[in-house]
Amino acid sequence: MPTPTAPARPATDEEFLADFLPRLTRPAEELDAHPDPAALLEAVADLGRRAVGDPDAFFTQQYLLSRIYGLHTQLPTGPTAETSTVLHAVTRRLEQDTADAEDSWIDPALYEGMPDDPAAFVAWLKGVAREHPVFKHPYYHRFLRNEATPDDLRRFVLQESSVDSRFDDLLAAMQIGTDGVTKMEIAKNFWDEMGNGNPAEVHTVLFDRIIRHFGITDEELSEHLSAEALLGGNLAVLICRYRGLFAEAVGHLAIAEWLAPDRFSQVLHAWQRLDLPPDGITYHKLHIGIDAHHASAWFAHVVKPMAVSPEARRAITRGALWRLNSSGRYLDRILNLV
Repeated sequence: MPTPTAPARPATDEEFLADFLPRLTRPAEELDAHPDPAALLEAVADLGRRAVGDPDAFFTQQYLLSRIYGLHTQLPTGPTAETSTVLHAVTRRLEQDTADAEDSWIDPALYEGMPDDPAAFVAWLKGVAREHPVFKHPYYHRFLRNEATPDDLRRFVLQESSVDSRFDDLLAAMQIGTDGVTKMEIAKNFWDEMGNGNPAEVHTVLFDRIIRHFGITDEELSEHLSAEALLGGNLAVLICRYRGLFAEAVGHLAIAEWLAPDRFSQVLHAWQRLDLPPDGITYHKLHIGIDAHHASAWFAHVVKPMAVSPEARRAITRGALWRLNSSGRYLDRILNLV
C-alpha cells in the first residue's frame, strides 16, 4: 500500500481554511491520521507570525480559533474532531499566539505600578480603566448615542453577538473549581443571566430578541464577524476555559461588567432616539442596573480578596488589559467603518 503524501501547502489563507475546516466536522480519528501534522502546525504558526501586521492572516487566525471553540461550546449535530490530539495541538498554537499578541499590547512598566494593598489595588485598576482610551469611547458616546441609524445598530448588534449571545456559558465554565464567596458571586451572576429562573427572561433569550428584530441570520452570525469581534469572543472563551487563567478571567470580567452600564446607556438612548420597538432593548435595559451591581460585588468579593497575592494581582491586571486593549481596537475598527 503506498504511503500517503502530504498535501501541498495551501497558497492562500482561504485555501488553508477550505482544506482544514471540513475536518472539524469529521471523526477525530481522521484528523489524527493527517499525513503531515508538523506541516499543519507550521501553517498555523505562520498565521501567528503574520497576524500582527497582516489583517487577512489575523482574521484567518481568529476565525479558525472561533470555529474550533464552537466544537467545545455547542452541542454537535454529527461527528466532530473535538477529541483529536492534532486539533488540540493546533488549538494550543492558536491560543498561545493570541495570548502573546495581546501581551505585546501591554506596557510592562504598568505592572510596576500595582499597589500591594488589595483595596488600593482595586482603586488603581479602576483608575487604569478610566485613563484608557476605551473609557467612554466615542463609538458609544458620540456615534451610537447621537448619530447611528437603525442599520448602524444592526451592525453593532451583529458584532456584539460574539460574546453577549453566550455569556451564561462563559460564567458556567468560569466557576469550575472555585468555592466559597467566589463561587457564590459567579453563581449570582449566572442566575441573573438565567433570568432568575424565568425562561422568558434568560438573557441570551432577550439578546435573541434583538437579533430577530434586525433579521440577522445564522449565516451572518457565523460568517460576518470582524476579526476584532472574533478576538473578543475568543479571549473570553480562552480565559474561562483554562483554570490556570482564572485570575485573568476575573480581571477581564471585572472590567467588562464595570464598563457595561455606561455603554448600554448609550445604546438605550440610541434605541429610544430612533423610536425602535421597546421590547427589543430589554436586554440592555436590564444590564444597566444588573451589571453595575455585579461589578461592585465582583470587585469587593472576588478581586479584592484575590489581590493579596502578587501573582494574582499581575494576572488580574493582565486580564483587565486584554479586555481594555482588545475592546479599544474593536471599537476603533467599527467606528472607522461608519
